[in-house]
Amino acid sequence: MSDDVAKAVAGARAATLVEDGMLLGLGTGTTVEHFLVALAARHLDVAGVPTSRATAARCAELGIRLLDPADVDRLDLVVDGADELTRDLVLTKGGGGALLREKVVATMGQRFVVIATVDKLVPRLGDTFAVPVEVVPFALHPVRRELEAEGLEVTVRPGDGGPLLTDNGNVILDVRLAGGLADPERTDVWLTMLPGVVTSGVFVDLASEALLGRSDGSVEVLSRPGR
Repeated sequence: MSDDVAKAVAGARAATLVEDGMLLGLGTGTTVEHFLVALAARHLDVAGVPTSRATAARCAELGIRLLDPADVDRLDLVVDGADELTRDLVLTKGGGGALLREKVVATMGQRFVVIATVDKLVPRLGDTFAVPVEVVPFALHPVRRELEAEGLEVTVRPGDGGPLLTDNGNVILDVRLAGGLADPERTDVWLTMLPGVVTSGVFVDLASEALLGRSDGSVEVLSRPGR
């Protein structure tokens, strides 16, 4: 229950940032669900690009108008969650399997606000949460062999009767790096340069601020240095 309170206050605080007429990026996950509910309750004239089919379906239920990314150049505000984040707002994302669309939408935003519970804040990424890597199915085994040859622990994320397929028809490898990510930007570049990798769940220099909910109903606000 306390975790629900923390998610709800983070989502509700993010909804107060939305102004009439805004074009939004709408993330994926349980904390974003609270944001969507709070946003719908404000009855604003807004529209958003969803980062997953699940988010699109929930928006349809709540009456939030949707946009195709082909129809908009920039988004006023992107709101999404994180699996882990540091105080300088480097993130890992993809626990919900939507990392590719989440990264595309994040890059479209003039302002990207992360909403999460305060326990997602870590001193170093990758110590407790694996880094998701989205891979085209054809390259699944070559990429896995390449990663394991570097001494990394790799798990194919399971789905029903086989690997989980993302909304893009790709598979996800959950990769654990011993000792976490010493250099997240370098790790992201290295992973995405492997042939067959579509993107990694490391998000660097994208988030502008974070709203971290606590079980007592308070919200901690973080801003990226230099923003």
